[in-house]
Amino acid sequence: MNAQQKHVVAEQKEKIWTRNFVLICLANFFIFLGFQMTLPTLPLFVEYLGGNDQLIGLVVGVFTFSALIVRPFAGHALETRGRRFVFLFGLLIFVISVGSYSFISSIFLLFLMRVVQGIGWGFSTTASGTVATDIIPANRRGEGMGYYGLSGNIALAFGPSLGLVLAAAIPFSHLFMICAALGVASLLFAAAITYKKAEAGHDKGEKKWDLYEKTALIPSVLLFFLTVTFGGIASFLPLYTAQKQIGGLQLYFLLYALALMVTRTFAGQLYDRKGHRAVFLPGAGLVLLAMLMLAWLPGEWALLTAAVLYGFGFGMVQPGLQAWSVERAPVHRKGMANATFFSFFDLGVGIGAIVFGQISHWFGYPSIYLAAAGSVLISMLVYLSVLRKEQPLRSGQKRNA
Repeated sequence: MNAQQKHVVAEQKEKIWTRNFVLICLANFFIFLGFQMTLPTLPLFVEYLGGNDQLIGLVVGVFTFSALIVRPFAGHALETRGRRFVFLFGLLIFVISVGSYSFISSIFLLFLMRVVQGIGWGFSTTASGTVATDIIPANRRGEGMGYYGLSGNIALAFGPSLGLVLAAAIPFSHLFMICAALGVASLLFAAAITYKKAEAGHDKGEKKWDLYEKTALIPSVLLFFLTVTFGGIASFLPLYTAQKQIGGLQLYFLLYALALMVTRTFAGQLYDRKGHRAVFLPGAGLVLLAMLMLAWLPGEWALLTAAVLYGFGFGMVQPGLQAWSVERAPVHRKGMANATFFSFFDLGVGIGAIVFGQISHWFGYPSIYLAAAGSVLISMLVYLSVLRKEQPLRSGQKRNA
């Protein structure tokens, strides 16, 4: 093999857009589309069933907590049972649970099936992120995870608006059956992927069962304080805008998703070249401004401005944090690193939804977004603390060199 042929082979190995990568992106798109269509409509469904703000927070929160509980098991299963089994199992549970909403007529049954949906979501999204990590070349992981995230962002661009339009036009039962059908489409694409075999660890002293991957803790904790904001947006923004008689909610989700998509085209590459220092603080700062804008919310223009700020901010931060979580983990712990990352994502959304439900009950909807801004500020302070601890280490390494 001559030098030119070796160069061609090397380029082929470094390709991101392979058949498997396209399939994982399609599977991710359809499961996220089904999920995003339920995100703004479930609070309306709970209200339709007679629930209040506190119950809305509980219904949203229990989903994320059930996903949180199963993620460590999903992480271990990815390394022992394999990627295919965990991914398809999670998608099947998701389809069954969302389809069951079509037949639910009480908040108690909805609460139970949200627990089941959370289990399916926990298994499927942990597996999906790990499969994407397997497929993407290591030296282009930030860029690849950004493109992979686009599949979910495109779903976000249309899902919430489509869900709200359908909820106004057809019964909730029909809406949830459509969401389940989208889950079936995801299942079919996932079944067509050629999966990489998990690499078992060889450390005999390693615990068989644990709850997290320690190398992923720092980026996951930072993510937690940021995703708390999701609880306020997903659970209460439809009700908040209705109370203030402000339109544009469907356009909010569209602009948010478009901003995410634009940011994903360069944020991952920026992370690959310059690291988390180039993306975290600017992105978190934009999310902070978005929360303050929502707390103020004088009119539709402010709502749409917040959407763009939030999309650009979270689009800069999330792919970099996910790549950071996975890149330091041992080969046989990539699945557990993804489980840790998404567990903190779920924990942030769940705590945000439940706490904000109580805050809105006591102080009103604007206070939700002030509290969310405080959470973002904490993430920025934690990050600065991490940088201060890393700086002496880097200086010491340079002197030793």
